[in-house]
Amino acid sequence: MSSGARAVARAAFALAACSPLATRAGETAIADLSQGTNMTVARTIEDQTAKLPSDVFLWAALGSMGTSALFRLFGKKHASLFVGDWVAPLLLLGVYNKIVKTQGSDRGH
Repeated sequence: MSSGARAVARAAFALAACSPLATRAGETAIADLSQGTNMTVARTIEDQTAKLPSDVFLWAALGSMGTSALFRLFGKKHASLFVGDWVAPLLLLGVYNKIVKTQGSDRGH
């Protein structure tokens, strides 16, 4: 890192440390702002995923495994690995969908 970049980094750090946002009240305000945004995003995702049956993600993951196996059999190794990598995220989305349907993201508040 050059001396000019270090000086800029030090100045930015010093400015951030002196900023009113660095106080406890400022941290709380930032947390409240981000929490409101996260809740809006979570509700939007919940509304959209609630329309899908939970089995969709399981079947999509199984389809991804089958497609990956077919690609491998036909000698398309990279395509097989690419499609095979979809299995875990699809299953995680299915678990998330199930949890959201039964628990919701904001029931604890």
